[in-house]
Amino acid sequence: MADRSKGCMRDEFVTYAYILLYIALSSGQIFFNKWVLSSKEINFPYPLGLTLLHMIFSSVLCFILTKVLKIVEVEDGMTLEIYVTSVIPIGAMFAMTLWLGNTAYLYISVAFAQMLKAIMPVAVFILGVAAGLEMMSCRMLLIMSIISFGVLVASYGELNINWIGVVYQMGGVVGEALRLIFMELLVKRKGIKLNPISLMYYVSPCSAICLFVPWIFLEKSKMEGNGTWNFHFVVLTLNSLCTFALNLSVFLVISHTSALTIRVAGVVKDWVVVLVSALLFADTKLTVINLFGYAIAIAGVAAYNNHKLKKEASKVTSETPADGESIPLVTQANTNTER
Repeated sequence: MADRSKGCMRDEFVTYAYILLYIALSSGQIFFNKWVLSSKEINFPYPLGLTLLHMIFSSVLCFILTKVLKIVEVEDGMTLEIYVTSVIPIGAMFAMTLWLGNTAYLYISVAFAQMLKAIMPVAVFILGVAAGLEMMSCRMLLIMSIISFGVLVASYGELNINWIGVVYQMGGVVGEALRLIFMELLVKRKGIKLNPISLMYYVSPCSAICLFVPWIFLEKSKMEGNGTWNFHFVVLTLNSLCTFALNLSVFLVISHTSALTIRVAGVVKDWVVVLVSALLFADTKLTVINLFGYAIAIAGVAAYNNHKLKKEASKVTSETPADGESIPLVTQANTNTER
């Protein structure tokens, strides 16, 4: 009995450790990216170059983990047709999301960018309805209205609003919403189920290529022409390693807890980012209206998450296999956690 109690306590400790690790890495990576892009010490105001570096690093590390060390097994079932019609669109949208989201940090504060990202469920729902994945209902309209109203109030309370940064951030939100839609189509219509590491194994090289093309035309000449730019190998390598560790922490949290836990942890992380950024960065000035609007938006996001989780639970119940059959485990995670 004592051994069983100790085992339960140890499992709980490990679970909470993974959750804290996810919150720390997720929040820290956002601050790390902002510092690398904005600080005079690093002098690396190249969001395309930074994101490209992340994807190249992730591609190499995923290959080593899956093919060389074979720590993680890549699921079977991937074909050329699925890669072209599903993985490439996901990789392109992932690249667009990270590129535009990181670029927004050059114009707006971390806290305000986080507040604008609360509109994500609205974009996902609208695109989901258009793709036939979601059904319009009065309840969902109410939830979407609450989130939208909260984001509008938070924006109204922003003291130093920069519309260029807002456009970049909204572009990143649309890209992320499209990525999630493509991922759902990949699972529902193609029947491919991937854990985050396997997903990054397939997506990272594609995203790197999608970023490399615009980098050549938009940032390559600037980086070469800027005589003050130096490649801070240690800092940029640590930044890329933290990005990969963050994606790995998502996998660990989901494998040890549930979808509900990762979503609740995500909400906690959002508040940590908003509040801590006010202490770390001089361009962040929070107002009462900011926080009030963001609280309304987060309440709407919580209602949306609750609605989605109930829907997923009822779907799993209705799809319970008969005796002798097995149902595959689907691990879903938002891998857009570096910005």
